[in-house]
Amino acid sequence: MTQRLSPGTAALLTLPPLLWAGNAVVGRLVHDLVPPITLNFLRWVLAFALLLPLAHGVLRADNPVWAHWRRYAVLGLLGIGLYNALQYLALQTSTPINVTLVGSSMPVWMLAVGALFFQAPVTRRQLTGALLSMCGVLLVLSRGEWAQLLALRLVPGDVFMLLATISWAFYSWLLARTQEPASVRADWAAFLMAQMVFGLGWSGSFAAVEWASGRTAIVWGWPLAAALAFIAIGPAVVAYRCWGVGVQRAGPAIAGFFSNLTPLFAAVLSAAFLGDTPRLYHALAFGLIVGGIVVSSRR
Repeated sequence: MTQRLSPGTAALLTLPPLLWAGNAVVGRLVHDLVPPITLNFLRWVLAFALLLPLAHGVLRADNPVWAHWRRYAVLGLLGIGLYNALQYLALQTSTPINVTLVGSSMPVWMLAVGALFFQAPVTRRQLTGALLSMCGVLLVLSRGEWAQLLALRLVPGDVFMLLATISWAFYSWLLARTQEPASVRADWAAFLMAQMVFGLGWSGSFAAVEWASGRTAIVWGWPLAAALAFIAIGPAVVAYRCWGVGVQRAGPAIAGFFSNLTPLFAAVLSAAFLGDTPRLYHALAFGLIVGGIVVSSRR
């Protein structure tokens, strides 16, 4: 951690999970209206347009951001090109509750990526919190019956979400490893816009592959337009802004535990909009996840 986990930092790290839970629910609602990779591309095109008035200076060739273009290319790939595209793919075959709960393995990947690639020490409290969170994930994957773990077969959505989670772990650690000047970091809109420039290139390329495979059907209308507006403003611009600041303040390892609030919010939203009523084992899993946050964030 770079500073004590204050209420303000906790609030910054709590808002993105709420918005990302909404992103999962909306992604499930429109999965018959637009191909998943194309949905990710359209989302970021709209987010780019929304952010352009605040950060159009980034597009100038003499902007100091471009001295670090390799870094932004990687951030754009991991955080924009891959993470949400894989999540939307996961939602083709899984529910928002299960997708977000599989994503609750985030603390384990945060700690593993930090230790293996960024020489970050792992504390006993962090390990305990990660184990609690993983127990919550396993509880959901087993549908509340531990014996089912022996016969567990991952559906494609589970695998896609695991890959998305690993991608996000790398993205968060790279966010915390400041390389650019403080003046660049101080302008949050420019910092996010630089990632979007490359992220649009990556997501556009992936969408082109999807279209080449024959998945081109888009059902235009108000439902899709409303969904795109929400996921571009909330889960994209607002959530990425809050997450970036929160990671800078608390550090990736602690921030990763807050991402486990996403299933809690997803369960509530799914019950409200999709009729996916949470089960008792979901409640137990939520308790383990929140317990992991509390244990890992104590000093």
